[in-house]
Amino acid sequence: MENTKEPNEPVFAKGEKVTNDNFTGTVYLNYLVETDTTHNVNIGSVTFEPGARTNWHYHKGGQILLVTEGTGLYQEKGKPIEIIKKGEVVKCPPNIEHWHGATPTEAMTHIAIGTNTNIGGAVWLQPVTDEEYNAGLK
Repeated sequence: MENTKEPNEPVFAKGEKVTNDNFTGTVYLNYLVETDTTHNVNIGSVTFEPGARTNWHYHKGGQILLVTEGTGLYQEKGKPIEIIKKGEVVKCPPNIEHWHGATPTEAMTHIAIGTNTNIGGAVWLQPVTDEEYNAGLK
């Protein structure tokens, strides 16, 4: 089978612009797999424009992030912000509050895998303040 994608073309389409209050900034979501009675997982490609991020949240069944483009940020409650880059994998433990998103200057895309969705999905909390977001960038 011949690869017809351009070298710098994203693996998955950007998807639809997110319009809910669970994110700050411009974010796009392309649902790739939604949970069903056989597969207790949901998978989406999420693109964060510079400065965009999730609210604080946790996943009852955990989450795995596969960074596919750019550089981003990840933080668990009470821990320092981590820089995450293309090719890295982040395991978000069940029931641990965290957030993730782009840096102020670079977009970031990751594949978000919600695991064990039969236990429950994301529980959305308060927005990440600018002070919290910028704290790890000094």
